[in-house]
Amino acid sequence: MSEPLFMITEKPISIEKVIQKVIRPEAGAITTFIGTVRELTNGKRTLFLQYEAYVTMAEKMLAQIGKEIREKWPEAKVAITHRIGKLDIGDIAVVIAVSTPHRNDAYEANRYAIERIKQIVPIWKKEHWEDGTEWVGNQLETKAYPTGKPEGEDFI
Repeated sequence: MSEPLFMITEKPISIEKVIQKVIRPEAGAITTFIGTVRELTNGKRTLFLQYEAYVTMAEKMLAQIGKEIREKWPEAKVAITHRIGKLDIGDIAVVIAVSTPHRNDAYEANRYAIERIKQIVPIWKKEHWEDGTEWVGNQLETKAYPTGKPEGEDFI
């Protein structure tokens, strides 16, 4: 049984496995976006991140992004895997692979995917810095989740 195109995992992400999901003869281009954990954010040194998600809903929203992409770029095939749990500096948090017949569509669809992930997928993170920790909240960092998860109106 093959892995789904859209998934949340606690295991390290294999870039090659995500790419393999979108390879097909009619595709002349495959773009990938690989999001990693960076060490410095606004001058603060990050030690590690803790990602959490409402997994079932997050996977449904990733699939929704795939549907939106197919509506905008009908010849695109998309696979997205996002990791949750404790991630260290340099770890891969998300991999998006898009294949299309032509490169421009692949680039545009891939960028669309990461922007939509930040807008609609219920994944949030706690940053562990040298001088403390903070639940950052939603991925756009426009809402804080002081209790560590979205509640009430923050729940998508």
